[in-house]
Amino acid sequence: MKIKKGDTVKILAGKDKSKAGKVLVVDLKRNRVIVDSINMFKKHRKPKKQGEKGETIDISRPMNISNVSLVCSRCGQSTRVGYKIEDGKKVRSCKKCKNTI
Repeated sequence: MKIKKGDTVKILAGKDKSKAGKVLVVDLKRNRVIVDSINMFKKHRKPKKQGEKGETIDISRPMNISNVSLVCSRCGQSTRVGYKIEDGKKVRSCKKCKNTI
């Protein structure tokens, strides 16, 4: 997987197009990611105890991984990800500035 938890990504499609955020969860089976404060939806929660009020909360919903692009930490642009071998380890690299991510 080219995108991992903690990466900064740029949104390519949808209502939050061109926004950037940090990846919170990556779901490999469904090819989905959850990005912090992106793709927000309102959820109505019922009261759990008597006397407590119901509330409306905002949650980040998962989006398809094809709708996000990794942002390089060095050049700051959204980029494709390549791989190269450094010191016997396979590492991700930026296709634009050739730097290790």
